[in-house]
Amino acid sequence: MGAGVIKGSGGGGKRRRRSRRSSAAMSEINVTPFVDVMLVLLIIFMVAAPMLTVGVPVELPKTAAQALPQDTEEPLSVTLSADGTVMIMSTAVEREDLVNRLRAIAAERSDDRVYLRADGTVPYEQVAQVMGALNAGGFSSIGLVTDVGGPALDRPAADGN
Repeated sequence: MGAGVIKGSGGGGKRRRRSRRSSAAMSEINVTPFVDVMLVLLIIFMVAAPMLTVGVPVELPKTAAQALPQDTEEPLSVTLSADGTVMIMSTAVEREDLVNRLRAIAAERSDDRVYLRADGTVPYEQVAQVMGALNAGGFSSIGLVTDVGGPALDRPAADGN
């Protein structure tokens, strides 16, 4: 990993040296161990990443938005499925009881960030109602979870422009 030394050809004492330096410092960096470690880390993250999500099947809409930074506290996730079921993490909650549950959770948490996962087929009105309930429950920082870089960016506008 460091600099090595390249030794000259040596030989008998009667030979004339062509250069003044008998050995030169090797100035090449050995990158192979670095690449090996990075590939192992890449494989670990590729295997572990799908296991980090909450197991509620939702067809997320596609956008070009960047991912939000992660904190040390486990993020609160609220899911609105295609059939209209609202779930806090993996527990189903009635819509009438949603604000009360969220207030109880907000009292225990130090972070007011919540991630809203809504199925792409759910009408915007229902998503807005859940967002209003999240705000009334004490969560002012709402992140909408989407799939990044989907075909929605490639579609032409509806009016043909």
